[in-house]
Amino acid sequence: MRARVESFEVGGLPVRLRTLAPAGRVRDALAPTVVLVHGIGMSHRSFTRSQRHLARTHRTVAVDLPGFGGLPAAGRSLDIEELGDLVVEAVRSRGVGDLVLVGQSMGAQVVVEAGRRHPDDVTALVLVGPVVDPARRSLVQQALDLGRDTFVEDARTNGVVLTDYLRSVRQYARQLRPMLRHRLEEVVPTLEQPVLVVRGDRDPIGRRDWAVSLAAVARRGAFVELPGGHHVQDRQPAAFARLVDEFRRVQAVEDAMTEDAS
Repeated sequence: MRARVESFEVGGLPVRLRTLAPAGRVRDALAPTVVLVHGIGMSHRSFTRSQRHLARTHRTVAVDLPGFGGLPAAGRSLDIEELGDLVVEAVRSRGVGDLVLVGQSMGAQVVVEAGRRHPDDVTALVLVGPVVDPARRSLVQQALDLGRDTFVEDARTNGVVLTDYLRSVRQYARQLRPMLRHRLEEVVPTLEQPVLVVRGDRDPIGRRDWAVSLAAVARRGAFVELPGGHHVQDRQPAAFARLVDEFRRVQAVEDAMTEDAS
């Protein structure tokens, strides 16, 4: 499979989409489309392994947000709500709808806002290692937990994290405050879509009590742990892809049953 990579602007902000689909069917009317949104400082590379597995059965789109993945910095901080709009508008501009949004770390905040603000486009949400735990909502605590995670991840993942962080320093610094300010626990209960919360069982950032509580406050929530750290989607790509696919299929059946009953 070869990815189609497109860089363009939405509302004056740079964005990059990396589309991968079965047998290169990037333009077919496959539905739903699985959209992958990275965390602060990261890029589409945090989903490289899992995107390959997901793309065997789904059209997938990995997003690089402004200032990350080598894109030009936005020149200002971007609210999480603004980033949620940007993701949906960028993907929709390529003729894609019926979206399953997958967000990791700060990307979980982004996809939750996208789901809240665009319920007609977003059918389900997967939150991987979500932040920010209200009990650890400080820059110092987040930095300490990030340091702890380096002892959990493998050398490849740590290499991706380091190199992505180095090329996103300017935007990274600007996004810290919006990330720390965002209240994921207040938005998740308002969502109409089903929500799957996934964490690595050794993740020091998205801790278990916090992840379980998020799934519990969702109207249609579920929680699953996989072996690994904060970047569990990279550590367990095949298992993660199966999990996303099973979650999507179960929710589709439940939605169909609800429609029949009504």
